Amino acid sequence: MSHTDAPNQRQDAELPALGFTGTLRFLWVQLTSMRTALMLLLLLAVAAVPGSLFPQRPAGPGIVDDYISDNPAAGEWLDRFQMFDVYSSVWFSAIYLLLFVSLIGCVFPRAVKHAKALRSAPPRTPRLLSRLPEYGKVVLESTGPSPRDAVDQAAKILKKRGYRIQVRQEAEGNASVGAERGYVREIGNIVFHLSLIGVLAFMAAGSMLSYRGQKILVEGEGFANTLVAYDAFTPGSAFSEQKLNPFSMTLDSFEAEFDRESDTHYGQALDFTAVLGVRHGPGEPEQTTELKVNHPLDIDGVRVYLVGNGYAPEVTVRDGIGNIAFQGPVIGRAEDQVYTSLMVIKAPDSEPDQLGFVGFFLPTAYTGEDGVAISIDPELLNPELNLNSYYGDLGLDTGEPQNVYVLDTDTLTELNSRNLEAGGITLSPGESYELPEGKGSIAFDGVKRFVGLDIVYDPAKWGVGIFAVLAMLALGVSLFVRRRRVWVRGTTDPNGYTTVEYGLLARGESFGLREENVALRRQMERTWPVQAPKDADDAEGGPSTSDYKPPSGHDAHPVDIQAAMPAIHRPPESKPNTTENRPE
Repeated sequence: MSHTDAPNQRQDAELPALGFTGTLRFLWVQLTSMRTALMLLLLLAVAAVPGSLFPQRPAGPGIVDDYISDNPAAGEWLDRFQMFDVYSSVWFSAIYLLLFVSLIGCVFPRAVKHAKALRSAPPRTPRLLSRLPEYGKVVLESTGPSPRDAVDQAAKILKKRGYRIQVRQEAEGNASVGAERGYVREIGNIVFHLSLIGVLAFMAAGSMLSYRGQKILVEGEGFANTLVAYDAFTPGSAFSEQKLNPFSMTLDSFEAEFDRESDTHYGQALDFTAVLGVRHGPGEPEQTTELKVNHPLDIDGVRVYLVGNGYAPEVTVRDGIGNIAFQGPVIGRAEDQVYTSLMVIKAPDSEPDQLGFVGFFLPTAYTGEDGVAISIDPELLNPELNLNSYYGDLGLDTGEPQNVYVLDTDTLTELNSRNLEAGGITLSPGESYELPEGKGSIAFDGVKRFVGLDIVYDPAKWGVGIFAVLAMLALGVSLFVRRRRVWVRGTTDPNGYTTVEYGLLARGESFGLREENVALRRQMERTWPVQAPKDADDAEGGPSTSDYKPPSGHDAHPVDIQAAMPAIHRPPESKPNTTENRPE
């Protein structure tokens, strides 16, 4: 067979099939690699972006409904992809769980390996210390210690500098010491990743056990911590009604402070204070406490936040027969900084026709030359109600939920407005108005304040906070602690003098390795009587320090410091035989 025919006779090697078990092992290795964990972490950060771009149902269901109404085409598709429930969506949870599994599979084997490394001895001393990145050599005077004693003293020096040491006996009566420090760097790295797992675990526990609810309280009204008392409620996946803390509270009063001194910010809100009467359980005494913005109230682990406030005008609506169809405060939705509030009043019990009203409440009304009334101040200086009235079917009997701030006038007949002869309804406190066609009347009885409360229970928040702080501390340790290895060997030169060689190696980056060389050299000079180098070979490896002072106790052996401490010897570019000279 000729040489040219040989390749044609060869057949491509066939790789063995992985099989089911092999495929699973391959997928597990890929999932638990650090590269995959970093990619999943980045993907999780990107996946969280829509949560800040689109309104979220847990934070404001009404805002989501308004967004979908204003953007019907896009809103429908966004809702299908769970863009309004990002943090509880299927795709976000999938990334979250994959990251959780990846971190566990990546960190725990690494922690076990590092635990074994902590129990193992420092690596053996390389044969050629001169080929390490940092190297030095000192020759001691005849009065200096023996090689073995010098190594023992060097071990003490290294131990004081925080190194873990092991002295080894070598051939011909020589000895060496291997030292290593910076293990806490890897510990910090492992603790950082374990802390991330802790954060994820507590976040998962919080999403299952926590709950969040919203409640609007008008002055004088009370609230008991039961499901039916909430205006909106978002439970965790493992929530149980029996876990609701049996507290109750009453809004005694609400005060708002506005700027009355500044010319540029006149009327701007400065402070809000809600005075609450709180009972921790049935039969418990009431405790009066204050609630402010950014200063939540803690009631047996449940945090109550002040997230909104406004005016609630009290009205009385009578139907055409004279019966009271509606009576009480109506929550106004503030539209601007002067509390111009949208008002919607629905009286489905009025006879013979249901009545509806829509308009604005103005805390400080001012009517311009065009006849349009506006509010010019957020305080109650000249309160006024401006309403349009309607009658007909309000659509409440269908059972479909309605927005309390929206009145569908398409199926209603208009009674009062600026476009009709009857005009609109304008009321001040204490006034009433008779509706056209004998449909009834409406009275403006007074004004109360209301507050919007966000009630949150999250038993896992402390765990998230603790692990987050621990992760930051561990990250700092892993970034700033440096891993170092040092070897020192004591030998006897042909003239009978003790020679001490030492080499340094950095694990990872080499920042500060030269400074460590200088520090060790100085410590050796202070410990032993060192000979001044007689030629270039003897001067090899010593760091040069112009400010170096002769060690105390060796005045009988003066040396030329510049000659004894020349520039550090740099190893050749060729790399050492790692199997002989440098341990893994």
